[in-house]
Amino acid sequence: MPLLHRMTQGVFAIAPTPFDGDGAIDFDSLSRLTEFYTSVGVSGLTLLGQLGEAPKLSHEEGVRVVRHVLRQTDLPVVVGVSAPGYAAMEALATEVMSAGASGVMIAPPNTLRTDDRIVSYYEGAAAAIGEHVPFVIQDYPLSFSVEMSPSVIARIANTLPGCVMLKHEDWPGLEKISSLRRMEAAGDMPRLSILCGNGGLFLDFETERGADGAMTGYCVPELLVDIVRHAADDDRDAAHDLFDAHLPLMRYEQQPGVGLAVRKYVMMRRGLLTSDTQRRPGAGLSATARAEVDYLLARLARKDSRVVLTT
Repeated sequence: MPLLHRMTQGVFAIAPTPFDGDGAIDFDSLSRLTEFYTSVGVSGLTLLGQLGEAPKLSHEEGVRVVRHVLRQTDLPVVVGVSAPGYAAMEALATEVMSAGASGVMIAPPNTLRTDDRIVSYYEGAAAAIGEHVPFVIQDYPLSFSVEMSPSVIARIANTLPGCVMLKHEDWPGLEKISSLRRMEAAGDMPRLSILCGNGGLFLDFETERGADGAMTGYCVPELLVDIVRHAADDDRDAAHDLFDAHLPLMRYEQQPGVGLAVRKYVMMRRGLLTSDTQRRPGAGLSATARAEVDYLLARLARKDSRVVLTT
């Protein structure tokens, strides 16, 4: 697999981890999901992310998931290796990179409260995984409660050659993208690939601000691929027209606490997952919520013919 680099572009779909009704990993659904992502033109995959339920997997299970996907696709694969301590991070990074992963993603622990401590943490993480391993900074203050200013991100990028990508999930965050690109243009920091999260909820304008694409798990990833393609073609109206059609479902999926349940339910309805089960603890959808999602899917299908439901 090619390694991540600072010019990486496109859509890296964050894959959920499929489970059967008993909570065991459903590798048949994982194969089907991997084939689907490849067929719709994503640029890469991200495994063991927050919405991949990574904290609910053992180390051995996480490695099995990564190895299984790597056997199924030639797409670059990024693996989340965030852990409370460097030892666990090093162990997982070593195994997945040896298996053929293209890079790893590291989120900051929620105990970091100063710029110096944030930079020091990533210096320690880079030393643990090895200087040759490209890594992604996951900047998601709404979840991790760690505020990373553009200047902090620049310090990390200037100090650590392995830092090649920012997973940008600050909210509001459009000005942060613009600030980073201005700092790069001024020579104050090296270029970073910027892929954006938050379910794609701001991708229409994030690409206009200089983002290279998306790294997120919206349940209709075809939309993300199209937005990035339209942005590259400078076809602004086409991007916004299509984005607007998906916005109600994207908004519903982005609800804290039930977002993964919505995502898995839609993917089950699309025939990609056999079950929408989450491993405990996990919140499912009520009958009313499922009916609301079904209504949104029916409306979206009238505007985007690719939204075909099989269940």
